[in-house]
Formats: sequence, structure tokens, C-alpha cells
Amino acid sequence: MGIRSTAKAIIVQNGKILLNKCVDEKNGDYYTLPGGGQNTFESLSETLVRECLEETGYSVSPIKLIALCEEIYDDPISREKFPEYAHKLHHIFICKLCSDKQQAPTEKDSSQIESEWVAISSINNIRLLPHYLGKNIVTMINSETQTFFSTEHIPLTYD
Repeated sequence: MGIRSTAKAIIVQNGKILLNKCVDEKNGDYYTLPGGGQNTFESLSETLVRECLEETGYSVSPIKLIALCEEIYDDPISREKFPEYAHKLHHIFICKLCSDKQQAPTEKDSSQIESEWVAISSINNIRLLPHYLGKNIVTMINSETQTFFSTEHIPLTYD
């Protein structure tokens, strides 16, 4: 079991942020940032560009690393069943769109329904996961400095 490195994108345009709308049995309806796991020998920037194109159909360019967050599943069943996801380090980047033109997404996450532009002013009215995002996303968007947003321990048990 190792630490999974991920790259996540904060893409803001016209007062809205691009999020992935998701649903699953354990979490119900929720939103996440576009992005995902880094492949071996792939840079974080390459990961971000690939994952955003796969999930959202948008080509993006990373501007700056804005936050680092860690997620650890404490439940031993989750750790055994999903070892590649039990400990993740999220590198969160402010990104810009390379083009307003959206292609068809080629590889959505298993729980992803669609990508959606959500008004930043209504961000507190949606469920954004992991939990540290919901509490800190506006701070991340408006920040000029990089921040480590701590470690989120997740006691969730998968059956």
C-alpha cells in the first residue's frame, strides 16, 4: 500500500467553478473537483491536463499550485479492499481553460454523472467532497499563497 498522488483543478470562469457532479451509494449526491491519480513517470501538470480532458472534455492549463491536502481512510476494511485509495495526497491547482470549446468526456469517474459550472456564490449550498473542500474552496480560489489544509481522516467503512 502506497500513497496515491492526485492532481485536482480549480477552474473558475465568469463567477462559476467547474465541478464534477457525482452520486454513489455511500455518499449520495455530491460534487468534486476535476482531476485524479498521477500515473508513474507522469508530471502533476500532465496528470491535471489528462484528467480534466478525460472527465470534463475541457483542455486546461495549470497556473499555480494553491493547496495540498491529505486524505487517509482509517477503516481497516477500506484499507484492505481499496489499498490504492486509502491514502491520498491531493495537489490542488488553479487552472485556466485553454479554450471555451468542450469535447465529449472520454473517461468519467465511476460515480461521475456530468461536469457542471456552479456559481461560486452558491458553493455553500452544495455538498463538495472531500469535506476539506467544502470548508476551504472559496479561500483557495481567493488565495495568493499556497496552503496545506491538513489531513482529513475518514472513518467510512465499505461493505
